[in-house]
Amino acid sequence: MSINFLLDTNVLSELLRPNPNETVLGKFELHRAEISIASIVWHELLFSCYRLAISKKRAAIESFLLDVVAPSIPVIPYNQNAAQWHAQERARLVARGQTPSFADGQIAAVAKVNDLVLVTFNESDFKIFNDLQIQDWRHV
Repeated sequence: MSINFLLDTNVLSELLRPNPNETVLGKFELHRAEISIASIVWHELLFSCYRLAISKKRAAIESFLLDVVAPSIPVIPYNQNAAQWHAQERARLVARGQTPSFADGQIAAVAKVNDLVLVTFNESDFKIFNDLQIQDWRHV
């Protein structure tokens, strides 16, 4: 199978919840071979983990990230094509008085230039970007 989906940080984080959303779990299992994350999401996940105090919770999250996510989910880089698309979209949006988060712009760019569906629970943060395919697996 080919990669079709780019998961946002909040979607992958859902898997760590004590009672994850069953619909999200089902979609994750159904599309396991088709998912990826952006290098920015990988950073956000690791940064959140490393900010935690040394504890069993941090150890469990770090183990999940390094032993489960890293070997099984491809990380797609923010590259030159993504940077160009991001810069154009950012300029367009700023001219309209909209200033998206820089990280969200990078994630959107990785999805767009790789022709991937961005899976997020924050559709409102991404719907301002042109021609971006978005899904919320809690409702699909």
